[in-house]
Amino acid sequence: MTPDDEKFLRSAVELASKAGMSGERPFGSLLVGADGTVLIEDHNTVVSDADITAHPELKLARWAARELAPDVAAATTMFTSCQPCPMCATAIARSGLGRVVYALSAEQFEQVKPATPPLPPVLYDGPALFDVADTAVRDTPRRWTRRLATTSSQLKVVVGMNCGADRPHKANIPGG
Repeated sequence: MTPDDEKFLRSAVELASKAGMSGERPFGSLLVGADGTVLIEDHNTVVSDADITAHPELKLARWAARELAPDVAAATTMFTSCQPCPMCATAIARSGLGRVVYALSAEQFEQVKPATPPLPPVLYDGPALFDVADTAVRDTPRRWTRRLATTSSQLKVVVGMNCGADRPHKANIPGG
């Protein structure tokens, strides 16, 4: 991790702190271009937006997918206060972002967060209607699969800061 990486990661942690102090969940993220320019930053707004998906990593990945050319996205780094959850990690991979640097790992977050009740179980029934549902996939043009294959192979994830990790390591990302 470079001194600039640490500076941007500290900014993400500061965004998280401000979010937590304002009543939101304490998560913050920013995107930094190849030239070191902060392109966009945000924090968790799950509470104020009443939206369970309003994670900053997801919001920034969606912005990157809409606003950045693939080569620019691949050269862009996301700095975030905590390791992205599976939902956000998949969005990051699909957005084409080239690198993610985070402060707390998911395991470290679990150790320091307040106790929360477990989520209720969800019953999933399926697969079903394969002979009908497969037609929608088979009849879809294959253009989207080329973009996904290119961007998921470009994604790199790095752990940073001194949050209990002895040394940086790469992590596998679903869809990455």
